[in-house]
Amino acid sequence: MLQIRDIIWGLLVIGCAAAIQVQITPNQGEISMGDSKFFLCEVVGNAKEIDWYAPSGEKIHSSGQDLSVSRTDEATAVLTIYHANIDSAGIYKCVAKNGDKEAQATVQVKIFQKITFQSAPSPQEFNEGEDADIVCDVVSSPPPTVIWKHKGSVIEAAKDVRYKIMDNGHLQIRSIKKTDEGMYTCEARVMARGEIDFKMMKVVVNVLPTIRARQPDVNATADIGSSALLACDADGFPEPTVTWTHNSIVLETGDKYSLNEDGSELVIKDVKKVDEGDYNCIAKNKAGEKSEEVSLNVFVQPKITFFNNQTASEFDEQVTLLCEAMGDPTPTISWSFGNRVFTEGEQSLDRNVVVRSHARVSSLILKNVQYIYAGEYLCIASNSIGQDNQHIYLEVRYAPKILGRVTTYTWEGNPANISCELEAHPRASVVWFRDGFQLPSPNATNMKIYSTPTISYLEITPDSQNDFGSYNCTASNEMGTESKEFLLIQAEVPSAPEIQQVETFSSTAILEFEEPDSMGGVPIIKYRVEWRLPGKEWTGNEYDAHDDMMVISIIGLKPETTYEVRMSAINGKGKGENSLASIFKTKPVREPTAPKLEGKVHNEGNSLKVTWIKQDDGGSPIKHYLVRYKAKHVSDWKPEIRLPYHSEYIVLSGLDWNTEYEVLVVAENQQGKSAPGILSLRTTVEPTAIPDAMDGGSGLGTGAIVGILIVVFFLLLVGVDVTCYFLNKCGLLMCIAVNFCGKAGPGAKSKDIEEGKAAFTKDESKEPIVEVRTEEEHTPNQEGRGPTEPNETTPLTDPDGKTVKDDNTKNENEVKNASAEVKTVPNEAPQANGNESKA
Repeated sequence: MLQIRDIIWGLLVIGCAAAIQVQITPNQGEISMGDSKFFLCEVVGNAKEIDWYAPSGEKIHSSGQDLSVSRTDEATAVLTIYHANIDSAGIYKCVAKNGDKEAQATVQVKIFQKITFQSAPSPQEFNEGEDADIVCDVVSSPPPTVIWKHKGSVIEAAKDVRYKIMDNGHLQIRSIKKTDEGMYTCEARVMARGEIDFKMMKVVVNVLPTIRARQPDVNATADIGSSALLACDADGFPEPTVTWTHNSIVLETGDKYSLNEDGSELVIKDVKKVDEGDYNCIAKNKAGEKSEEVSLNVFVQPKITFFNNQTASEFDEQVTLLCEAMGDPTPTISWSFGNRVFTEGEQSLDRNVVVRSHARVSSLILKNVQYIYAGEYLCIASNSIGQDNQHIYLEVRYAPKILGRVTTYTWEGNPANISCELEAHPRASVVWFRDGFQLPSPNATNMKIYSTPTISYLEITPDSQNDFGSYNCTASNEMGTESKEFLLIQAEVPSAPEIQQVETFSSTAILEFEEPDSMGGVPIIKYRVEWRLPGKEWTGNEYDAHDDMMVISIIGLKPETTYEVRMSAINGKGKGENSLASIFKTKPVREPTAPKLEGKVHNEGNSLKVTWIKQDDGGSPIKHYLVRYKAKHVSDWKPEIRLPYHSEYIVLSGLDWNTEYEVLVVAENQQGKSAPGILSLRTTVEPTAIPDAMDGGSGLGTGAIVGILIVVFFLLLVGVDVTCYFLNKCGLLMCIAVNFCGKAGPGAKSKDIEEGKAAFTKDESKEPIVEVRTEEEHTPNQEGRGPTEPNETTPLTDPDGKTVKDDNTKNENEVKNASAEVKTVPNEAPQANGNESKA
């Protein structure tokens, strides 16, 4: 299809066949500085010449460095302007000629400067606190309008006096801060062309280092091979480097010094006194440097260089102990003896101990020497960095001192030791006298003397009243002699204890009493308690006495019954008087008192052993115990376990590891159930499993082990069978010999004897039963012990002897339903304690 332009040109040609016309495309031109552009000159009509002329009027030749003219065909000529500059601006003319015919057209070329950032470096760094001039040099024609942005927001200098946009477009920030750091945008706009461009610049604010010594003064000890650590903590941006100097010399890592990675810590090895002084810690970065001073104080640890041990005699006027010490700073010297400490200028209350010091020497002066001054004294030298000590010994020679208890009690036929305890130096010899005669006399077979370095014992077994009385112990050494009289006195039986109160239960009574006013000179070893029904004979039991014993319990009483009770004390001499009788009445039959529970982790760690102690049975025998348990974190209880009345513990097995369990134990008699005894106990953490053998190891495999066990078992069977054949005439070999060979085996006896033996060995009366440890199985130290009331602190009397009824079969079936281990006794075993007595 024909273009409209072609139609128009065709009409012009037809209308003006002989005329020449020139048209320039584009008819005007704007060129950005440095850009290139071409213009097309089209001629209508016949033209032999088509030329372009520069603004200066000069004809432009076909090719040039900045301007070029080219003919594409007979009707067009192209003007190209390369890399336009200011001189390229002006009016360009295209002239077409054909003989005397001429036509021309012009085009005005304008040159403009695009937005150009000549200098907008990134990053730009400044020091905190200085006036920052953020550079953004931008040009254009016409000159651009510059807008600054920070963090996406336009900076309005009119609203913040810290900001100022300079005439050259730079942004000035007064006293720049670390918070001003970040990305800034310099945006240029030319409104006439709607042109916009921007540059983003990173502004970095460097912070002058700050430095702080962790410890401005460091103390170190010389000559012990120790090290000293000097440390400074530096902050700033960028991260400062830290260096150390001493006496203006930079310190580096080596044999003497060691620096950590960032230089903040300086270690001085094998500190000497010459290392003492000031050390400078210097932190430096782009913003500058700061330094801090650390002082190293080198001290010398105290060392005791002289001391003297001394010997003195009792009652000497005085003795002096010396102690000399060195150190830096100069150490102070103190003395100690036992728990007493003496320092410079101090003296004891009796003015017999005085401490005096001069320079590095201290003297401990002991006046009016006594034998108790003998022993080990400690000299202690101390300064600010440590101490040294040295033991100094004072030997005091003194005459014997006789110590010990003056009176000794015993009775006829009972041996007693009179102890003559000695303190003497040197060691003393000891002689015993009675009535001026040295002991033992040739006729005295009831007296012996035993001696140790500090005690002499006179052992006397009185035969009659004549052996009681005064005995003399005389000790002698080279310093003197000491004598002392000792008395051997006939012991008496104790006075009667006093029953204070009787607390009653259904079948139990608890006696609270006060010990006798007089012990008779020797300790009480037993108490005897007797009780009876009014008007009946007394029955009772004896209880071993122990310290602070104030309560005794009686069990096996009849409910709702009146009793009389009395008690007496027994010492080595014999039984004392009875106390006044107290009357009490037991309470009616009721349900038992809650058992007292104790527990521990058992064996593997996921088993618990719960033990109980029967309290008051309420006047009716305990029928059985009911046990329930559960993990504390769950709500459901395990099935109830019923145990025989004589059970004392239960083992709960297969529990969860590291879990707290709650256990309830209830005692039941004919009247009902007791309140539950409650116990909480946690199982242990599951142990880590240890593999049998590492992969590729040399251990035997499971198959090999099983095979070896089978072979060993087979060999054992063969050995047992051969033994049975030769010894007992039985077994597989015996069967073969009789049935196939017709032989009875070696040494075989008659058939009647074999039948008799078979009848003898057959025993079906014994069946395995679950073992239950009963409360009646007492150890020797538990004589008289039995169930008690809630206070289980005293020995108890024993109940009447009873025999266990044959109801264990039922109990065994109940026990098997639980995951528990219970210890029982055979059905035939009597359940009575040998120490029982009837109420």
